[in-house]
Amino acid sequence: MAEDYDLVILGGGTGGYVAAIRAAQEGLKTAIVEQEKIGGTCLHKGCIPSKALLKSAEVLRTAKGAEEFGVTTTGVSFDFKAAQRRKQKVVDQLHKGVKYLMERGKIDVYEGKGRILGPSIFSPTPGTISVERSNDENLMLIGKNVIVATGSTPRSLPGLEIDGTHILTSDHALTLEYLPASMLIIGGGVIGVEWASMLNDFGVDVTIVEYGDRILPTEDADIAREAAKQLQARGIHIQTNVNIQTDQLVKEENLVKITGAAGDEEFTFEAEKILVCVGRAGNTSDIGLHNTEIDVQNGFIQVNEFGQTKESHIYAIGDVIGGMQLAHVASHEGILAVEHIVGANPEPIQYETVPSCIYSYPEMASVGLTEDEAKERNLPLKVGTFSFQAIGKALVEGETNGFVKLIANKENDDLIGVHIIGPHATDLISEAAIAKVLDAASWEVAHTIHPHPTLSEVIGEAALAANGRAIHG
Repeated sequence: MAEDYDLVILGGGTGGYVAAIRAAQEGLKTAIVEQEKIGGTCLHKGCIPSKALLKSAEVLRTAKGAEEFGVTTTGVSFDFKAAQRRKQKVVDQLHKGVKYLMERGKIDVYEGKGRILGPSIFSPTPGTISVERSNDENLMLIGKNVIVATGSTPRSLPGLEIDGTHILTSDHALTLEYLPASMLIIGGGVIGVEWASMLNDFGVDVTIVEYGDRILPTEDADIAREAAKQLQARGIHIQTNVNIQTDQLVKEENLVKITGAAGDEEFTFEAEKILVCVGRAGNTSDIGLHNTEIDVQNGFIQVNEFGQTKESHIYAIGDVIGGMQLAHVASHEGILAVEHIVGANPEPIQYETVPSCIYSYPEMASVGLTEDEAKERNLPLKVGTFSFQAIGKALVEGETNGFVKLIANKENDDLIGVHIIGPHATDLISEAAIAKVLDAASWEVAHTIHPHPTLSEVIGEAALAANGRAIHG
C-alpha cells in the first residue's frame, strides 16, 4: 500500500507535530510517522513528566516551610505513588490534546517504525518512508518533502550498562515505583541538577558526580557557582573533576558501588541506584539515512540554516541535529522548515535569542552569551548584577536567594546576555528574551517601568546596575 503526501514527518515529538500543524495550516497534505506515542520525549519522557514531579517537590517543600508564613501544619508526609499518578494525569491530558490537534488539522498519524528508502519504484529520489507496523503490514508514504524529527535518547558511559534496575537513565527514573534511599547522579548538567533537586526534596540522599570542574558547565560561571552553593546548602553532595571508572562497578541487592578518580585521588561512591545524566544522542540509527546523501557528524544530522540536509527535499529538526536540544527550539525549527518548504522566505533562527531554563530549586534561566563567551569574542563588556534580597516581592515570597546578571556591550550598550538564578527565573527570562529579539540596549530595559512589587523589578535593577545606577542596591 502506498500513499502520496506533500510532507511526511518522521517523528511525532514536539518538533514533528508542531511542524505538521504548520504544514496543515499551509494546506499541505501531511503525515506523521511515530514509533511510540504522539508528543514524543518531551511529553512522555522529558519536559512535562519531570516538571510535574518537580511541582510536587515544590509543594512538599512549601508545606514543610509553612510555619514561616504563619500556617501551622502537622504530619506533613509525601506519597510518591500519588505524585506519579498526578504526573501521568497531566501527561495523559496533554496527549489527548495533541491527538485532537492532529485530527483537527486532518494530519494522518501512522504508528510504526519509519525508515527512509533510497530511489525506488515509488520515487526516483530518496525519501519514501517505509512504515513497519505491528501487524507486519508495511506502508509506503511517498512525500514530496520529508522532515526528520526523530529526537534523541539518553547517552551512557562506555562500559556502564544501563539495566533499568541499578543503573538508570531519566527515562527509568520517571517510572520509579518507590523512592530509593540514596541516588548517585553521574553528570552535573541540566538534567542531573533537576533530578538532584527533586530527589533531595523527596528525602533521597543525593550525590552529583561531575567530570568537569563545575556543575552546569554551559551556564554562566557565576550562576553555576551560586547553584552549587545553594544545592550543597540543602544537603546535596557535589564532587567535581571526577573520572568514573566504569570497570570498577559492583552491584549488590540494594547497593551499587563505583570508583571515581580525581587526579591521583580515588573515591568509592555508594548508593542504592545510579542515575546517568551525561547528555543525549541523536536518533540517527536504523532510520535509513544510509540510503541518502545526508551527512551525519558526531551522531547528528548536518543541516543548513533552514534545516535542509544534503538531500534538498529532506529536512531535519530538533535534537537529531544537535544544537540546543530544547523542545521550544525544535518547535520553531519545525515551523522554519515548513515555511521554507512553501517558499515563505522565513528568517533563520537566531539561537542567541533563545532562552533556556532549568527547573530545579533554585530555578535558573538564561538568554544570550555568558560572560566567558563574550570575553572569548573580545567584546567590550559592562556587567550589572542585582540580588533578589533587595526585591520586596522576593521577601514577600520568602525566596531571596539568587540574583540577575545582565551583560551589555560597553561601547554601544547592546544587550549581550541575561542570566537569572532565583525565584520564578524560568518565567522572568521571557522579558530578557524579548529584549534580545528586539536588539534592545541595557538602558531600554532599565527605563522600562516594572510594576511594584514584582519579581520582575530585579531585571530593571540589574540593567541599572550595569550603568552604575541601581536604585535599591
